[in-house]
Amino acid sequence: MNAFFLRALSVLKRLRSDADIDPVRDWLVMLLFSTVAFLGVVVWNVWAFETVARGGVIGAPAPAASPIFDRAALDAARAVFAARAGEREKYETGVYRLADPSQ
Repeated sequence: MNAFFLRALSVLKRLRSDADIDPVRDWLVMLLFSTVAFLGVVVWNVWAFETVARGGVIGAPAPAASPIFDRAALDAARAVFAARAGEREKYETGVYRLADPSQ
């Protein structure tokens, strides 16, 4: 454990402003970490695409959904539309007369 703290202190000493600056090393470290991160993202995306393309699910599968509409509610809606269609037909056949006040 002491070796870890001594190494951390030596790293902190190198990060101080009076430490030797090596731009080539810093760029190489940055490029290495960037390349590793980029490869990780690419591997993750390829895995996710392959999983979904094969019909798989990422994460927990969705629970089975219960039916949204009740049969009685659908029948009631159909009855309303049938009544409206009957009223429309009465206007079209002349059973109801529309008084147009503009004429």
